Amino acid sequence: MARLGFVQSHPEFGQPERNREVLVEQIRQVECDLLVLPELCHSGYVFCAAAEVAGLAEPIPDGPTCRILLDLARQRRTVIVAGICERDGSRFYNSAAVLGPQGLIGVYRKIHLFKDEKLWFTPGDRPFEVFAAGGLKVGVMVCFDWRFPEAARVLALAGAEVIAHPSNLVLPYCQEVMRARCVENRVFAITANRVGADERPGGLREVFTGQSQVVDPDGQVLVRAAADREEVGSVTVDLTDAHRKQINPRNDLLADRRPEFYTSLVPRD
Repeated sequence: MARLGFVQSHPEFGQPERNREVLVEQIRQVECDLLVLPELCHSGYVFCAAAEVAGLAEPIPDGPTCRILLDLARQRRTVIVAGICERDGSRFYNSAAVLGPQGLIGVYRKIHLFKDEKLWFTPGDRPFEVFAAGGLKVGVMVCFDWRFPEAARVLALAGAEVIAHPSNLVLPYCQEVMRARCVENRVFAITANRVGADERPGGLREVFTGQSQVVDPDGQVLVRAAADREEVGSVTVDLTDAHRKQINPRNDLLADRRPEFYTSLVPRD
């Protein structure tokens, strides 16, 4: 059994100290084995210039956001997956840090960049990975990765029990599509979204859809937050449900795959 949870926050753009203070208060409201925070949870989302990215980006795990979250992970004996605006040398990534009581567990850098993210971030340079985190097998996607079914399938094939999904969702149907991703792969998924809007100079504006959720391997929504307010949510699940890939006595979800007929998914040069 494991307790899975999310934090749904309303960060203010360019106010990392304020955003971290709010996150700390929210995290202290919930007891979890695995807790997922939104994408870019300390910085806000809608950047107007490269200088803003450079000013808000932090190294992982030595930046102030990860240091605070690592302290909380130790104090509360939990694993936290947090969306971080990451600096690595001269490059910037839209990343998720996996943080546990013993320290940094791993980093995933968003592979499928959305809209203006392509102006500011380098596409992820590491494969989708499943992390051994507090007795759980946790795969990580960030926001727009949901639109690519290959992402969740790769994580399922690598043994993920739970997909942690830090997000800043603006499209209206991701939450429902994530139910399909869970059914397709018989895994749990935690989508941690934000609420509110980023309104920036030049008419740049994004409105976020909230409705953070935990979904089970049958596609059932176990807990879902509101669309318009900050919340935390959690639920206790039986992780062995994610190991049951047998659909009926004659069909196994993964064993029945026919990869020799999927070669067109990876075109040859």
